[in-house]
Amino acid sequence: MVFNIPEGLHPDLNPLAWLVGTWRGKGHGEYPGVEKFQFMQEVVFNHDGRPFLNYYSRSWLIDDNSEIIRPAASETGFWRAKDNKVIEVILAHNTGIAEGWVGVHDGPKIQLAMDQGYSAPSAKIVTAGSRLYGLVEGELFFAYDMAAEGKTLQAHIWSSLERQTENVIQ
Repeated sequence: MVFNIPEGLHPDLNPLAWLVGTWRGKGHGEYPGVEKFQFMQEVVFNHDGRPFLNYYSRSWLIDDNSEIIRPAASETGFWRAKDNKVIEVILAHNTGIAEGWVGVHDGPKIQLAMDQGYSAPSAKIVTAGSRLYGLVEGELFFAYDMAAEGKTLQAHIWSSLERQTENVIQ
């Protein structure tokens, strides 16, 4: 796959340049006490020339015909590439959770582990998490394992997203 470094990208972010853009696709989820579900997801990585990527993800629950049932999770944050292939990520969720993540990148593969979390008084308590992002056959693969509400770390959601060239979903 031919790839160009986006114009104006801070040099610290060159290893993450492959993420920049809008990605859309479908995913699946499950967790103890939650019925299996399908979702549509849109993820946007962009930049303003400073040494971090802006990140936004939103999703919708969908039925077996890929029709939207209702809005689902969304999160926003910032990704920073540091020395020695380290990545630091800060995320805030619409569900009342904020998290700090630390991980490593190796080409088009990123592995993150939750470093610290905060839950608003009305939000569920997430105690651990791991995330995997990778470029697989030209698509952004994403997987999130979670430990929440007294349960052990286990698979929660995963998706495969295609790079988009048109505007975001309204």
